[in-house]
Amino acid sequence: MSTPFSHFFAKINQISPLESNFTEVLEAIALKPKTLYFRGKMPENVSKTDSKIPEQTRTCRPRTVAIVGSRHNTKYGEEVTYELAHELGKHGVVVVSGLAFGIDSIGHRGCLDAGGTTVAVLGTPIDQIYPREHFSLAKDIIDKNGAIISEYPPRTATYHDSPLAPGEYINKNGKRTQNPRSSFLYRNRLISGLSDIVVVVEAAEKSGSLNTATHAIEQGKTVFAVPGNITNPYSQGCNKLIKQGAIPYTEPDDILRELFPEDYAKKHQRLRQQSLIGDTDAETLILVALSQGLRDGEQIMQATHLPPEVFNETITLLEIKSRVRSLGTNHWSLA
Repeated sequence: MSTPFSHFFAKINQISPLESNFTEVLEAIALKPKTLYFRGKMPENVSKTDSKIPEQTRTCRPRTVAIVGSRHNTKYGEEVTYELAHELGKHGVVVVSGLAFGIDSIGHRGCLDAGGTTVAVLGTPIDQIYPREHFSLAKDIIDKNGAIISEYPPRTATYHDSPLAPGEYINKNGKRTQNPRSSFLYRNRLISGLSDIVVVVEAAEKSGSLNTATHAIEQGKTVFAVPGNITNPYSQGCNKLIKQGAIPYTEPDDILRELFPEDYAKKHQRLRQQSLIGDTDAETLILVALSQGLRDGEQIMQATHLPPEVFNETITLLEIKSRVRSLGTNHWSLA
């Protein structure tokens, strides 16, 4: 069922969530983990310029997005997932997922291909990879400054002395046993707990991805779902989430706008300012006046100090260019 880590992997680290800036957010979730085991490198805090004091910078936890979905993805799901993960990686957003077949692995790979950092949360012991086919993907994640995380200790000589993690129990023979189904469901709370936003790409009506979304909602996280074909069984879960209040995902900007509102406000302001630049000074004066709420032609002429003949000629040209529209009786607005 699983494949042990080879000797070329980095050593196993054991920490409590509070010992890492990246994992300390897990202290706030229900059934918080007591111990985490990881290989690789936990994402570090990033520098951020203070918008109120531009000359000052501070460090903060990197923005983090979980991308989860069906193991039986469609081509549509693959394209949506890869594009999103790639854009997030380019913008320095950490992508978290579960290393599973399908959407999980595509999300990890898309982020890596963009030079980004990604973190995989296992539902198996830290020294085992499941599925075994993703051994090389796990190595790539570690090699590119990401991490493989688990709350299940390695199968070492001291394994049976470690505290039981969720989904583990002592069987009738006195041996420590792991229930695979429950352990994977338990790990979903860690995936959502580490993330600022959870995006569900494709999911059946009953799936682990919906379990992750449920944890996210309970944790107060924002949940996006990718709308899908209503006849596709692997879109029923996403469509159901949207009906229940999840935000429909349509493009990477949906997520980036949520993560970086200040950047997008500045971008919108720049675009707005650009839209108020006319082909002549007179056009620009009229466009700016309209943006400030003036509608009456007489008031616009007074505010811009344009002679009537210049105003009439310019406003007509702006209407022809579809930059303004007439409201009737010499009243105007931006188009």
